Amino acid sequence: MKPLHKPLLFIAFIALLGSSCTSVRVLSDYDRTANFDQYRSYAFYKTGIDKAQISDLDKKRILRAIETEMGTRGFVKSEQPDLLVSIFTTEKERVDIYNNNLAWGWGWGWGWGWGPYWGGAGWWGPNVSTRTEGALYIDLIDAQTRELIWQGRGTGSLNYGTNVDKKEERIREFVSRILSQYPPDALVSN
Repeated sequence: MKPLHKPLLFIAFIALLGSSCTSVRVLSDYDRTANFDQYRSYAFYKTGIDKAQISDLDKKRILRAIETEMGTRGFVKSEQPDLLVSIFTTEKERVDIYNNNLAWGWGWGWGWGWGPYWGGAGWWGPNVSTRTEGALYIDLIDAQTRELIWQGRGTGSLNYGTNVDKKEERIREFVSRILSQYPPDALVSN
């Protein structure tokens, strides 16, 4: 392999690894007896949303993203809805440990030019990183029966720092990916 190809392959591998860490993993479940064709309107289920343990600002961001996605799917917000939309969230710190073992190259000894490892084998200890992983659940509840008919869950990294634009973009991505699973009949035809 040419020397130039190795760095390019390494960069491509790191980019792939980085993009896989930022993706949203989505699962959904539904009531097989529900007739999803009958649902055309929705309202937010305030009781459920109030219980979500996130900031009011993030709740507003999530609800705006849901409104946008429901609108693109032909749903209208209504005082007498067919569906009630509720959300809840979970969050956990994830610790990743990578063991780099023994590596050859410039040594890691007691300092510049000092110690037995200069220019020989060196020990790279484990590399530890942490990240926050969150899950957003979107529940669709039949407004008449008050029974859950569909639930979607998106799980992914929440590391966006203090950048509000990135936070809003990430929330929109979560909501879009979750609601792409609705209605379940669309999944069967794909």
